[in-house]
Amino acid sequence: MRRLILLRHSKAERGAPGGSDHDRRLADRGHDDAKIIGTWLATHDIRLDQVIVSTSRRTQETWEGVRGELSKKKTPPAVDEARLYESSAETIIDLAREVASDIRSVMMIGHNPGMQEAASLLIASGDVEQREALNEGFPTSGLVIIDFMVDDWSDIHESSGRLERFVSPKLLEGATD
Repeated sequence: MRRLILLRHSKAERGAPGGSDHDRRLADRGHDDAKIIGTWLATHDIRLDQVIVSTSRRTQETWEGVRGELSKKKTPPAVDEARLYESSAETIIDLAREVASDIRSVMMIGHNPGMQEAASLLIASGDVEQREALNEGFPTSGLVIIDFMVDDWSDIHESSGRLERFVSPKLLEGATD
C-alpha cells in the first residue's frame, strides 16, 4: 500500500501591491491552523516517510508549523520542490509517481486548484460525505489522505485511490475524534 497526503498551505496574508505571490507569508490564523494540522497528524499517529514542499514562503511556513507539532523522532525528511508551486493536478500526480519505492507515505504541501483537482482525479472510493465535502472545496490547511493498493508509486493512476480522510481546522472544530 502507498499513502499520499495532500496538504494545502495555511491561510496566507494578502499580497502586497507589486509584491511577489511566491513570497507571501502566512497570516496569524495560518500559523495557528498549521499547528492544528500538525497536532492532528501527531495525535492520529499518521506515518510520514517524506514531505515534499512547494518552494513558496507560505508552504514552507506551513511545513514549519506542522513539523513543530510532530514528535522529533517522527519528523520525516523534507524536500523543496519548485514544480509544486501553483502546479497542475497532472504535475502533482507525476511527482507522486516519482517517489522512491522505499517510501510508503508521502505528504505534499502545495496550492489550489492543483491540490483539489489532483485529489478529485485520484480518488475513486471512500467515505461519501467526506468526498462530497472535498468536492465542495479544499480550504487552506485542508488535508486529504489517499490510500493506493499498489506496490510502487509509478502504479498510481486516475481513480485508483481511496479517500481515507479529509480534514481541515474548521472540520476538526466539530469533530469528536
